[in-house]
Amino acid sequence: MRAVFLDSSTLGEDVDLSPMRDAVDELVCFDATRPDQVRERIKGFDTVITNKVVLDKAIISGAPELRTIAVVATGLNNIDQTAAREASVQVLNVTNYGRATVAQHTIALMLALATRLIDYHRDVQTGRWARSELFCLMDHPIMELEGRTLGIVGFGDLGQGVARMAEGIGMKVLVAARPGQPADVVQGYQRLPLEELLPVVDVLSLHCLLTDETRNLIGAEELAKMQSHALLINTSRGGLVNEQALADALCQGRLGGAGFDVLTNEPPRSGNPLLEEGIPNLILTPHSAWASREARQRIVDITANNLRQARKERS
Repeated sequence: MRAVFLDSSTLGEDVDLSPMRDAVDELVCFDATRPDQVRERIKGFDTVITNKVVLDKAIISGAPELRTIAVVATGLNNIDQTAAREASVQVLNVTNYGRATVAQHTIALMLALATRLIDYHRDVQTGRWARSELFCLMDHPIMELEGRTLGIVGFGDLGQGVARMAEGIGMKVLVAARPGQPADVVQGYQRLPLEELLPVVDVLSLHCLLTDETRNLIGAEELAKMQSHALLINTSRGGLVNEQALADALCQGRLGGAGFDVLTNEPPRSGNPLLEEGIPNLILTPHSAWASREARQRIVDITANNLRQARKERS
């Protein structure tokens, strides 16, 4: 098994890639690969490892040696899966690696928004507290999360991890049903259709994959159904939310706040509606919710197991 890793720098310099090296006969690593370099770099390799490099139909159909694509992430939106199936190329991904770190980041965003942490920190830095006639500042309304309702969209490993942590701070948890799913109980949590969930939650947290069905899942119509104090958290994929509609809702006071770790285009070199100045109670982080060293090392270890299994199935 000869493997090439097209964008190894996306896992950071502090992880140990030796489990992946041990799983194959040869592993060639490139820190990053431009679209125009992909075809040449995968030539002669039967296994391609990628995080964000796109492998489309033209690339896959033009690589006759290719038998396995190993994605060092959960999402597969950068792989043309139809083309892979047509070419009998196995596509592997990594799941259940980041429950602790993504759930931690999600809860951190909720807490920071609810306590107006960024606003009060800014007040201290700009000297507003030093100029105050009182011992404290109370200009930004604080929401207690205990007793509030959290709605989770996407109840896989990450959604379940967030649910457990949210219960730890006293929140009530509801789960969104996928289209066609019944309104019932899953793992002890009430499951409701999204249109019924939106009006009753104080916080909505997204943990589903980006697909044709989930693209722009939350748009102007859905935001209008939410309570005006509600918070929207997205540590999943940027394309799940219509970002212009969200910016408008925040600026017009129709939503209480939003915490996003993802945007539709990353990095946002061409700008984004959520990067405009003056949007109230919005926290953006640079797709870092998954990036603890522990989680990134688990990605390496799981990928190594995937490669070993693929090799076993070939023999």
